[in-house]
Order: sequence, then structure tokens, then C-alpha cells
Amino acid sequence: MSKKRDYYEVLGVGKNAQADEIKKAYRKKAMEFHPDRNKDNPESEKRFKEAAEAFDVLKDPDKRARYDQFGHAGLHTGGYQEPDFQNINFEDIFSRFGDIFGGDIFGGAGGSSRGRRRGAGRPGEDMKMRLSLTLNEIAFGVEKKLKVKKQIKCDSCNGTGAESSEDFMTCSTCNGMGEVRQVSRTMFGQFVNVQPCPTCMGEGRVIRNKCKKCSGEGRAKGEETVSVKIPAGVTSGNYITLRGQGNAGLRGGPAGDLIVLIEEEEHKYFEREGNNIIYDLRISIPQAILGSEVEVPTLKGKAKLKIDAGTQPGKLLRMREKGIISLNGNGTGDQYVRVNVYIPGKLSSQEEKLIKELEKSEHFDPATEHDASEGFFKRIKKVFS
Repeated sequence: MSKKRDYYEVLGVGKNAQADEIKKAYRKKAMEFHPDRNKDNPESEKRFKEAAEAFDVLKDPDKRARYDQFGHAGLHTGGYQEPDFQNINFEDIFSRFGDIFGGDIFGGAGGSSRGRRRGAGRPGEDMKMRLSLTLNEIAFGVEKKLKVKKQIKCDSCNGTGAESSEDFMTCSTCNGMGEVRQVSRTMFGQFVNVQPCPTCMGEGRVIRNKCKKCSGEGRAKGEETVSVKIPAGVTSGNYITLRGQGNAGLRGGPAGDLIVLIEEEEHKYFEREGNNIIYDLRISIPQAILGSEVEVPTLKGKAKLKIDAGTQPGKLLRMREKGIISLNGNGTGDQYVRVNVYIPGKLSSQEEKLIKELEKSEHFDPATEHDASEGFFKRIKKVFS
């Protein structure tokens, strides 16, 4: 499959499908295309993995939002890498999503959760942290170094939680399986309820002599520096998930994720509108009437801007591609300069005399429309010369 199909089409759901509907659709597809049920159909494994890939994206609110907005291309920016389940063993897929199938749904390899928990420890907690960015950083993208205080792997026991490798014992409650089963019989048939072992918490083993430094947890409080690449075009409320950068797991369990929440700092000069920015420029009455060339700030430094003669207050002047790079990399926004004409509060006697003289001119009567001809502006220049 050189060209990937639409993920919603793969699972057979609509784009407004809720999480439960997506989960149910994936479970149905996985059961339909599971290789153990389709041993004579080599195409089934590809379909099975295709469904798992679609579920991996659509079950994650962040990935799904990016996919909805930008399609497959949206999963290649902002620290993301689009999943490729065609190169993953299907048994590994069940170790990733197996919990949604409720045990031995397939009755064979890959379908059972039996033994997968043994010795794996418990996953660490996810973490959230806020990252404040300037408009310039948002406009062009930036890489940030973050100091994160979190639970890190214990350096004394290397995360195992035990004094030595000989201090592990098989859990007597679950006999090392990491889970216990309760069978109940009703008029509708027999039901099997599978739960993590309450003694070993699903690990299948217990510790005889706990590590003195971490008291058997396999982790301790510490601080690490992590790097995060922020793509251009993000906005407040966006977040980037750094896999495995959260709290370390208990006794060798996988680390949680670090979720970086983006916050945009207010800029001194610019107002943001999507990928465009707006700058308020104040010019004098003579500049508005006669025209001028002014210097304005941009995100890349100062630039020259021509003010045409007869420019009206409130007019927006466009500076192409002086705005923010699009999040999907397709183009750059513009900078709009909003013209405001400065009206002085005080005048000298000479200035007041000039204004009164202009007041008599028919061209300064707002009730009458006039052609802004070249001759008119030449007459105005004589007044201010």
C-alpha cells in the first residue's frame, strides 16, 4: 500500500465518530482480519495492521486533530512521526492495544493478555507543563530545552526496585501470571473476569529485599533536561506530546509522557489573526495627505513601507509574507499595517492659522466628494512648504 487510505475509511466510521465508536470499530476490524482467523489470506495481516495504525491515530485527540486538519501530512510535523504498523509484528500490536479486547478474544497467540504484565513493572504517570513562547518563536519555529522535575529511574537498583536480581520471587497469588481470573456462571453462560493480580499489581513477581534508596519503587525524584522542537504556526492551546519523557515507571515499567502545553505571549507591537499579524501605524496629517515612506517593524526586523498620498485613517496596507509560517508548511501569512492619523492636541498660532486657511478650501469639506487629482495634492504641498 504505497498510498495510505483515509483512516476513517479504514475503520468504517464517520469523521464525527466518538471515541467509543472508534474503539468498537477497531475491535471489529481486528477480529475480522486477525491472521489466526485468515491463515489462507496473506492480505489479512496487512488489513489488520492498517486498522491498528488508523486506531493509533484516531484514538489520540491530538493526533486526530492534526490528521483532521492536515491529513497524513499533519503527522510529520511538530515532533510527530506518522505510525507505520506494516513493519510491526502483530503480536506487538496486541501488547499495545490488547486491553480493549478483554482477554482471550482470539484464543491464540497475540490475543491473550496472559503473561504480558510479568516483570514489566507499572507505567509512570503522564506529566503536563506549560511553555510560554514569543510571537517570533511561534512565527518561525524554535527548539527549547526544558528542565523537568520528575520521577527518574533509581541509579542504585537501575530501576528494578530490588537490592539484586536474586531478590525477586514469583508471586504466589497468581503464580507469576500477573493476573487473576474469576469465573461466574449465569443463565446466559459462563463469563471470565480477568484483573491484574492485587498482590504483585500485575508484575507476576514480588521483591524479597527492596532497594534501600528508592524503597522498592525503582525510581526517585530528580531533574532532567529534555529538548522539544516547536513547529512554526502553533497557537495557545496546542500541545506537543513527548513520548516516554514523563515520570519513570515503577520497577522498570515504561515511563509516562510529557505533554507540553503552548502559551503565546502578548507582543509589544503586533496583534495576531491566524497566520497574519496586524501593526498599528500612526502617521501625521501631512503624511496622510501628501504620501510618505516610513519604517515599520516586522518579525524579521524593520522594513520600508510606502504611504500613498490621500491615505485614509483605518486603511489596511498589506506586506506580503511578513507574517507567520503555516503550521502545515503551506505558505506564510501577511503583515497588515493599520493606518491611524495623529491629530495634535495643541497648535501654535502659525499652525492654527494654516489650518484655518485650509478649512476654507472646498477639498477639506467632508460633505463633498472630490477627485483626488494630482493638481489637488500639488496645491496642498504649497501650503505645507
